[in-house]
Amino acid sequence: MLIVVTGPPAAGKSSWIQSHATARDIVIDLDLITRALAGPGAPTWNQDPLQLRVAHRARYAAMDEAFTLRDKTDVYLIHTMPSAKARAKYKRLDARIVVVDPGRDIVMQRVEAMRDPDMKRVVTRWYNSRPKASPGAMPQTSRAW
Repeated sequence: MLIVVTGPPAAGKSSWIQSHATARDIVIDLDLITRALAGPGAPTWNQDPLQLRVAHRARYAAMDEAFTLRDKTDVYLIHTMPSAKARAKYKRLDARIVVVDPGRDIVMQRVEAMRDPDMKRVVTRWYNSRPKASPGAMPQTSRAW
């Protein structure tokens, strides 16, 4: 099964996956991929644009392969803001969509404390462009921070 986990930055998408996925599952998380490709001492959240460019390519390759395996194991994919085209593809793949959203105020507090201040623009864009409730979407908090 394909499980697409969406939500604004700092919502707890990775934490939600950590509490639901097993060691046998496939997890595609751009932040984890970028960290795996970065050298020692690289920042956790504020990735270098060149590293991020390579990580995006690796993510797309991982998605293509993992989607073919979704009948053999669960595939968890973090996609913060899927386009209409991506949402249509996930629907064709019979994906379960999970929305992790503890609320704008909490997300903004987390961004303020842990992320690059520019990430506030992404949070605002996520809340402004968020599609109305999709079938199967499950708004929820990931954990108590």
